[in-house]
Amino acid sequence: MKIGELAKRANLNPSAIRYYEKIGLLPAPARAGGQRRYSSESLDRVLLIRFAGEMGFSLPEVKTFLSGIRETAPVGPRWKKLAARKIVEMRQVIVRAHRLEKLMRGLSHCHCSSLHECVLRLELSENRSFLARTAPRKRKSSTSLPV
Repeated sequence: MKIGELAKRANLNPSAIRYYEKIGLLPAPARAGGQRRYSSESLDRVLLIRFAGEMGFSLPEVKTFLSGIRETAPVGPRWKKLAARKIVEMRQVIVRAHRLEKLMRGLSHCHCSSLHECVLRLELSENRSFLARTAPRKRKSSTSLPV
């Protein structure tokens, strides 16, 4: 199939297909009359790349997953290894998102009289960031924001 058909079947732009080739996610296809000709295995690979991207895997992660894999090779062990790493990352994202939601709920009720007061209440400094802290902190008083 030509690049336009592959792109249409994968719901991508042809430029994405060319980019995947350029960075080594998709092997260079055979050419006929100067035009790229893709196999059905190429469609499987592109659909997998797109799916992995939609699930939050980076292109380097997908490249690691696909490197050296044969079309007939079992993919389960590779998915297991990549998924284990991604689960740890996603748990960190979830914790951060919950902390961010808590912060936003507190900020929506902000009664600070100045930016300086907010900085003090949030216990910010040049060396600390609210979102970088790992342990939740207890409020110091009923007037402070939840942190």
